[in-house]
Amino acid sequence: MISTETKIMRLDEAVTQVQDWQRAGQKIVFTNGCFDIVHLGHIDYLEKARATGDRLVLGLNTDSSVSSLKGPQRPVVNEHARARLVAALSFVDTVILFDDPTPLRLIEAIKPDILVKGDDYSVETIVGADFVLSNGGEVKTIPLVQGYSTTSLIKKIKESY
Repeated sequence: MISTETKIMRLDEAVTQVQDWQRAGQKIVFTNGCFDIVHLGHIDYLEKARATGDRLVLGLNTDSSVSSLKGPQRPVVNEHARARLVAALSFVDTVILFDDPTPLRLIEAIKPDILVKGDDYSVETIVGADFVLSNGGEVKTIPLVQGYSTTSLIKKIKESY
């Protein structure tokens, strides 16, 4: 059995792993997000993202990155716990924490075959889409499960008190 900790890699480690997989003919899928309070919407999205290729590499926003994107009350779950949670999913092959405002540096280093985001984005608004397409890759959007978001879950929890 693979330890969840071994799936959490530095960028240089992940690049080496991805190159090995690509040399073996495997299609690499990349996606990213905060994944604070993992819920059905996250599970469905990541499972469908992985189904578009052979290996799923997940860029995970650090705590400081989440705070700058979502506000000072976020994340609810710290980066170490979030990384272990998503790494525990069988369809996630590698997790890379990143602190940049966007995942562009990761995408350019990983050179995925397929870049995936939720259908709340259009291909034109997905960071890194131009890079992936110019390297012969694909960019796909995945339908999101309606009614599931971390923000709505937090609101529901707050309203119950």
